[in-house]
Amino acid sequence: MKIYKYFLLALFIILIDQTSKILVHEYMQVGDEIKIIGDGQYGFRLHYLLNPGMALGIRWENEFGKLALTLFRIGAMFVIGYYLYKMALKGAHAGFLWCMALILGGAVGNVIDSTFYGVLFDNHLVDSPTPWFHGQVIDMLFFPLFEFTWPSWIPKLGGDSFLFFSPVFNIADSSIFVGVVLILIFQQRFFAQHVDGDAEVSEGERAIPTVEDANGAATSNDASASNSVQQDQETEPKP
Repeated sequence: MKIYKYFLLALFIILIDQTSKILVHEYMQVGDEIKIIGDGQYGFRLHYLLNPGMALGIRWENEFGKLALTLFRIGAMFVIGYYLYKMALKGAHAGFLWCMALILGGAVGNVIDSTFYGVLFDNHLVDSPTPWFHGQVIDMLFFPLFEFTWPSWIPKLGGDSFLFFSPVFNIADSSIFVGVVLILIFQQRFFAQHVDGDAEVSEGERAIPTVEDANGAATSNDASASNSVQQDQETEPKP
């Protein structure tokens, strides 16, 4: 099986992700918004946003939180890449491998932001001890589709306005999300191949006699024949 095709997909995701981020950085200011679909309040927008933390703006609020997050992302990137390689060698389901390639491409895309953008684009936080490994991830995809107000009888949420979909994300995030969702949806199909394969191997191992089995059977037959001859000699009448 040609393994490189899965890594080519990951590389393709990385190139698209980084190209979109560089273009947004060069031609937009933080907070700028460009309407792509929909003239009113809802639709699809390009909204330039810097994300210092994880997906959906989650942050680790401590001095070394960003550094720890970046190092974690780097480690996860290598683990995912190695796992994809090993599973491809084992002949895993092609659909599962394509999904893992999507996840790998997205992971690498965000690692590049966190590792280098603080230096290349000077977008690290002011209180960062170093621009290296403290870059902020560039997000730009915004899909505000509809908005409603929670009923007043709902605890804590009653009367609050809710916008769907409010998070701003990027192509790397989308790639990871699509890969994970597809694995969850088709997990029975993806992993049934290995379960069936293991069962077939086990049955085959039980059905095919080994050299030891053959030798053991031969020894048993010889012993039985010897015992039979000895019994015949003992029962033979003496002259």
